[in-house]
Amino acid sequence: MANLKEIRTRITSVQSTMQITSAMKMVAAAKLRKAQNAVTTMRPYAAKLQEIMQDLSASLEGSNENIYTTPREPVKILLVTITSNRGLCGAFNYNVVKEVIRQAEQTYASQLKQGQVDFFCIGKKGADILKAKGFKIKETENAIFDKLSFNNVVPLAENLMQQFAQGHYDKVVMFYNQFKNAAVQILQTEQFLPVVESVPDKTTKKGHKRVDYIFEPGKKEIITELIPKSLKVQFYKALLDSFAAEHGARMTAMHQATDNATELLKDLKLNYNKARQASITNEILEIASAAEALKG
Repeated sequence: MANLKEIRTRITSVQSTMQITSAMKMVAAAKLRKAQNAVTTMRPYAAKLQEIMQDLSASLEGSNENIYTTPREPVKILLVTITSNRGLCGAFNYNVVKEVIRQAEQTYASQLKQGQVDFFCIGKKGADILKAKGFKIKETENAIFDKLSFNNVVPLAENLMQQFAQGHYDKVVMFYNQFKNAAVQILQTEQFLPVVESVPDKTTKKGHKRVDYIFEPGKKEIITELIPKSLKVQFYKALLDSFAAEHGARMTAMHQATDNATELLKDLKLNYNKARQASITNEILEIASAAEALKG
């Protein structure tokens, strides 16, 4: 059994750690409320806009009506990973990177062997994990989460759209965690470009029926304006989802860490009391033995 000084040192260390994890949990909870409000407010608008965009994409008569809806043979692929800049959030970052690597090595195996798969990492942790596993990063963006707003996200989305339009990439896929609640994050793999046409969902009760729209002032003008805007909104929503999910994951991780520290502290105090009791008992026995020796 460890001596009393060692146990006291460990107790002090665990108490200090527990204070830190508890404070981080409260900070994450405060940030989560704001991020959760932002993403839940955005979702209905983004979902309806995406539905309209997919319907418009499916209604295009010619393949050249809009560059963002034109399907291509996926020769050059860009995989966009959305993670966090900081750790201490459980498996939040690793799950995204794990899926990115799986898709690269399985779905796009032939392109990967030919060097036709690039990685664009939004968030420092994703880039660090990919680099550690030997993948080359084409581009990184770490500052966007410091001031996450639609205006700040638009240049990133436009950059991806421009690279696709210019033929640098034939397919752009996003990987991120979707926020469900503080304890649950849903890993998402979402094709950003080209736009995927809407497909009726036979598993739903109502299904999705394609709508015939009346275009005013004209179909070409509406498509030219709406599809790029919708793409920017979808990209912004993905970042909002990941941002909220990060704080939820960190709050949950810090809550578990605080609980574990509490249990460890109980065990350490129990061991400390046992060691202290044993020490006192030994001292009493020594005194009693000395007294008996003096009598003899």
